[in-house]
Formats: sequence, C-alpha cells, structure tokens
Amino acid sequence: MKKISILLIAALVLSSCVSKKKYMALEQENGEIKSQLSKTRVEKEDLEHKFAKIQARVDAYNAKINSLNEDVEGLKIENDIKLDVNADGTVMSNAAKSKLLATLENVDPVKLAEAKTLKDSMNLAVQYNLEKTMDTSALDEGKDIAVNINETVVMISISDKMLFNSGSYRISSKANNILQKLADVINSEKSIDVMVEGHTDSRNINTEKIADNWDLSVLRATSVVRTLQHKYDVDPAKLIASGRSSYQPLVDNDTRENRSKNRRTRIILMPNIDKFFALMEAN
Repeated sequence: MKKISILLIAALVLSSCVSKKKYMALEQENGEIKSQLSKTRVEKEDLEHKFAKIQARVDAYNAKINSLNEDVEGLKIENDIKLDVNADGTVMSNAAKSKLLATLENVDPVKLAEAKTLKDSMNLAVQYNLEKTMDTSALDEGKDIAVNINETVVMISISDKMLFNSGSYRISSKANNILQKLADVINSEKSIDVMVEGHTDSRNINTEKIADNWDLSVLRATSVVRTLQHKYDVDPAKLIASGRSSYQPLVDNDTRENRSKNRRTRIILMPNIDKFFALMEAN
C-alpha cells in the first residue's frame, strides 16, 4: 500500500514536470513567433516607406518627361513656323523648306542642276506643283506660261494667245481650262489676294472700242477678272485688275517673237509662302 502511494506521487510529479516543460517550450515558441511577427511588421512598414519614396521619384520623373515632351513638341512647332530670311531675299519657314525638298525630288534633274540659288529652287518647285495642279503639259513651256516667285508673291505669266485673240480683250474658249485651274487654286485658300495685270507690246492700237495700249491692257485685265468672278465663282473682293500698257516689257520690242513675249497677262497670287506650298503641294 505504501509502495503504491509512492508510485502515484512519483507519477504525478513526473507528469507535472513534463507538462511544465511543454508549456515553457510553447511559451518560448510563442514569444519567438510574436517577435518574428513584430520584426516582419517593421520590415513591411520600412518597405512600404521605401516604395512610397520610389513611387514619388517615378512620378516626379514621369512628370518631368511629360514636361520635356511638351517642350520638345512646342519647340518643334516653333521651329516649323520660324521664318528665315535668306540671302537672296526669299522668306520661308522650316515647314516650307521640308515641302520644298520633297517637291524637288520630282523635278527634272537637268533643270534642278541649273538652279544656282535657293530662290531658283523655289521657282522650280512652285512651277512643278503649279503645272501639275493646272495640267499645263500641253502648253509650250517657257513661252505660253511662266511661273516665278519673289519672296511671298507668286507670279504666273500667261501668253496672250492662251487667253485672247489678237488685238482683242475678249476671253477665248481655249482659256477655259487654265482659268478654271487658276480659280480652283484661288478658291482653295481664303487669304489669297489676286492681282491681274495686262501687258501689251509697243505697237500702237486705236480702234472703235480700244483707245490705246493702256486701254487694251486694262480691258484684258478686267475681262480675266470678270470671268474669274462670274464663270468660276471667285470672290470679287479678292481680285484686283490693273493695266501696264507696254511699259514693263520682258524683252525689247524689236522682233515679232519678242513682241509676242511681251503680250501677256500676269496673275499675281499673294499668300504667304507656307500657304502657297500647302495649297500647291502635289498629292
């Protein structure tokens, strides 16, 4: 009996010791877990703080990049519209220069080789685009029509035989095509003003309806203006009619051929050069 009691007491003591050890182990493990959790939270907060700083820097860089892109675009636009005055007096922007170079790629290389100045190149480009727009392939090049450019003024000189019968100021039917194309160009841009100048040779003229060369040159200019207005719907507020008589000859009036060169109608288009290239740009 006494032995049994001793055994029971020993069992209880051992059992108590084992439970206490497990408890202490669990307590220690729990403490380690709490410590690790606390450490993890600290690390998480630290990472979140670092991430926030990185995100702020990224946002700042993105904002700077966007600002630089806007500045670049602004500079590009400014550069495109910047006007340069060249040594020969021509005035054009970088955008017009780009269009000029693109057009010159289509110009006859032989003609292009003869261009000595930027102004010569501009004349070739404008003539190419105008002839393409107006379909002047059937004309006697260099005689029936000539295109020139002086700063921002485009001048189209048309032989009188393309527009009138000899000694007459009435528009002939063969002028329909060229006047229609001119009207299309004029009507395509609201800002263009158009001066029509009549020019004669030096031979005197006096008829029942025409007093002299002054009269003939003015009558021819007004005939072109009226035709553009009434037949081709050009706004008359854009049109100017003037006569130059025989006092601005291209060459001396000493031969029949030269007199033919001097008998002409000059159409002067007055946009800025950018708008002219835009409306004349070949498709």
